[in-house]
Amino acid sequence: MKKIIALLILLTALTLTACSGGAPAQPTPTPDPFIVKGQQVFNARCATCHALVPDTIIIGPSLAGLATTAETRVSGQTAEEYILLSIMRPGEYVVEGFNNVMITNFAMELTNEDMNALVAFLLTLK
Repeated sequence: MKKIIALLILLTALTLTACSGGAPAQPTPTPDPFIVKGQQVFNARCATCHALVPDTIIIGPSLAGLATTAETRVSGQTAEEYILLSIMRPGEYVVEGFNNVMITNFAMELTNEDMNALVAFLLTLK
């Protein structure tokens, strides 16, 4: 009899738990290692001058929302093209209100992999 009561209590508890209506726990997404590498490059090479917080100016403009802005900055260019060319030839893409002070050989100081990872990370900044 005690076993039957214990079983009924267990079944009731399981039923109430299953029907509680609580939202299921959302899994934590696994970060893309390539994007993480790009963020590391950004932190090591770009964060000295560019913030990721909106309306925060260090030396250069904030890069918050860059991927969205880059889509419309230059007619005929994709966001990826604009970001890559902005790094490779920064003097051609100076944001209004800022001086052309970005390092001109910055792109040559990065490996192709680091550059591609950096651009991939910057494309996540929507």
